[in-house]
Amino acid sequence: MSTATATDSAAPAAVRPARPPYKVTGRRVLRSEWAKLWSLRSTWITLGLGLLFLIAFGLISAAHYKSSYDGGDLRPDDANSTALGLSLFGTNFAQLALGVLGVLVTAGEYSTGMIRSTLAAVPRRLPVLWSKAAVFGVVALGVSLVGVFLAFPIVSGIVSGTPAALSFSHAGVVRSLLGAGLYLGLVGVIGTALGALLRSVAGGISVLVASLMLVPGLISLLPTSWQDDISPYLPSSAGEAMFSLTHDATTLSPGAGLLVFLGWTALALAGAAYRLVRTDA
Repeated sequence: MSTATATDSAAPAAVRPARPPYKVTGRRVLRSEWAKLWSLRSTWITLGLGLLFLIAFGLISAAHYKSSYDGGDLRPDDANSTALGLSLFGTNFAQLALGVLGVLVTAGEYSTGMIRSTLAAVPRRLPVLWSKAAVFGVVALGVSLVGVFLAFPIVSGIVSGTPAALSFSHAGVVRSLLGAGLYLGLVGVIGTALGALLRSVAGGISVLVASLMLVPGLISLLPTSWQDDISPYLPSSAGEAMFSLTHDATTLSPGAGLLVFLGWTALALAGAAYRLVRTDA
């Protein structure tokens, strides 16, 4: 008995197969960022606000136009309004909600310190930035398209029978709605890039608001000749050209506006990528 026991104890323990090493892939990083995005309460609240702004402000502007038209006191500024322009009135407000959430997606991790764990899991770093931008950009695009394609038919019904009436079959309407959705999606990507570049929620939001809303006002203080040369290439002006139904000599075409806005988006991402690679978390 003792001999058998000694023999058994001397036998080598069964070797368990080694666990395969964890491999970081683009798909896994995307899934991780997708899970992190939807785990935050602020995501649901801010996306809901963006959708609400798109629909509610469009309906309010349409109702105001309709009441003014029926009452015979339509202002000169509203005389050229269209159902498309009225339905997209909430774009300026929705861009703030989506842009701010984009900043929170990246800068929020720096404020909580979670970015250290993220970069420890993905040592190459850049896939984190690309994944965050791609995931939130797609989500912002989807929410925006839902909002604009819901608002337009409702607004069209409200202003039916007025000079502002339009339908989906009108030339340029669908293109403009798609352009508005794409513009808001890219604003979300720019917000993500600014959050990674500045690593501060307050700083990212400040630069975003200044770029989209304050700088155009400052440019208006310049001489007219300078305004005509600079204004069309500002992010807000290029974005507006993407979803405007009509254009003139002082504005860019939809295609040119898209290219300029893509350039601004690429510039913000390039700055964020440079700092992410060159500096510590």
